[in-house]
Amino acid sequence: MRSIAVALAVLCLAFCALDFASAAKKSLRIGVKKRIAEAECKIKSRKGDSLSMHYTGTLEDGTEFDSSIPRGDPFVFTLGSGQVIKGWDQGLLSMCEGEKRRLVIPSDLGYGDRGSPPKIPGGSTLIFEVELIHINRKTEL
Repeated sequence: MRSIAVALAVLCLAFCALDFASAAKKSLRIGVKKRIAEAECKIKSRKGDSLSMHYTGTLEDGTEFDSSIPRGDPFVFTLGSGQVIKGWDQGLLSMCEGEKRRLVIPSDLGYGDRGSPPKIPGGSTLIFEVELIHINRKTEL
């Protein structure tokens, strides 16, 4: 009887570990690659700001699917307005101009099961190297 209880406990721990690993893979991961000193950071990005970003996007196998760098023009969009994938709207908050981040974006915060053919297959985890070039904030009334 005791060996059955121990076996059940071990199985339970194994399933819990699998669930934890699965949850970790499905969450947005943000790594800061270049930090800006607080004294030099005059403004941090927030919802509603227009951001100018340079980026390179790759799949988990390293295949590059897009980059603003060869074009020479940063990508401009409004943060938090749904103009970009959810992983960007969440992962680019509280950035300083000049800061660089690495975003690992699970499929549900990217393009989901449909992907973005032909370059991004459905269910893909996306990896972005991003640099915040400029923040344009509308003045509050």
